[in-house]
Amino acid sequence: MTPSISPAFDRFEPTREDRFTFGLWTVGNPGRDPFGEAVRPAQSAPHIVERLAACGAYGVNLHDNDLVPFGASARERDRIVGEFKAALEKHHLVVPMATVNLFSHPIFKDGAFTANDPQVRAFALQKTMQAIDLGAELGAEIFVLWGGREGVEADACRDPRVAVKRMRSALDFLCEYVRDQRYRMRFALEAKPNEPRGDIYFATTGHMLHLISTLAHPELVGVNPEVAHETMAGLSMAHGVAQAMEAGKLYHIDLNGQKIGRYDQDLRFGSEDLKGAFLLVRLLEGTAGGASYTGPLHFDAHAYRTEDEDGVYDFAKGCMRTYKILKARAEGFDRDPEVRALIAERGDAVLDPLLERYSSQGARTLKERRFEVDAIARVGLRYERLDQLLIEHLMGLRG
Repeated sequence: MTPSISPAFDRFEPTREDRFTFGLWTVGNPGRDPFGEAVRPAQSAPHIVERLAACGAYGVNLHDNDLVPFGASARERDRIVGEFKAALEKHHLVVPMATVNLFSHPIFKDGAFTANDPQVRAFALQKTMQAIDLGAELGAEIFVLWGGREGVEADACRDPRVAVKRMRSALDFLCEYVRDQRYRMRFALEAKPNEPRGDIYFATTGHMLHLISTLAHPELVGVNPEVAHETMAGLSMAHGVAQAMEAGKLYHIDLNGQKIGRYDQDLRFGSEDLKGAFLLVRLLEGTAGGASYTGPLHFDAHAYRTEDEDGVYDFAKGCMRTYKILKARAEGFDRDPEVRALIAERGDAVLDPLLERYSSQGARTLKERRFEVDAIARVGLRYERLDQLLIEHLMGLRG
């Protein structure tokens, strides 16, 4: 007997208007891991473009060597890029973001921009400039930098303050390069606490935000938070993203799933910590009334090793559908009259102006104010009820 399909089913089907993107390295992952060889054949970049378009994706992102093999000749590079551009045009996909692989080749075993050998640091800049050129050629306006090897196992190998200075110098150099080339491109820095290094410099989004404030051109640099990386550090992804949004620095985002305390899993978005995913989508979509994020929604995730190629695109559609379902749940939650009553701002005509901006008179007024602290402390806030309402919306019982 064929199961019935809900009339609401189609509204969760992804479309280009949803701005969903995947990397060549995500759906193109053949399932290889440190304990086993590949379980799926390699897919060509044009084939990936065709299949993502059929799934309803908006765009595809890439590292330089996802598309052009390391060491390829100029002629080979141009042929590959030409075929890729033709596939993008044919299937109406775009490349919103590009990045560079500064972690796979053995030359980067001690890092790239922070390595002790100046030849390594110089090669890293050369490779990055070439990747920026490739991204610009493909139309990318965001360039993500993930320092996967920018870290240590033997911490005595360098003063970590030197690593900070080297990273700052590299970013200032690359910003000047983009300005010099007159590219319409901004950088997004991606944090991670560990793996593949024992400790990675700039371990969280907060670390990256502070580094940006010290750059020569901070207006060109933002962040690219990733669910898995913040979760590995035991942090709230929603809080890190909120800080980035409040600072106007959320230039890109990596969506996936992760179990806390594990290696970097890059699971299907929403497959772990569904409540956390809900709160993140609610924040990004601005359903509670705040400004929304309008950039690409990138899924930096991989299908299970159990899957064949068709299973990979089941995974891709699952990421996108889950996001859209959570968006609908968040909209229903924030429309709920009971929810709105519980989270309504409590205004105070006297105190609010004093709290918004310092003045000498305001400070004196506050110092003289008598607060009924015991009475205030006895007021229940009903957050248990609020959280239960969230769970019921998330499970589809309300809204």
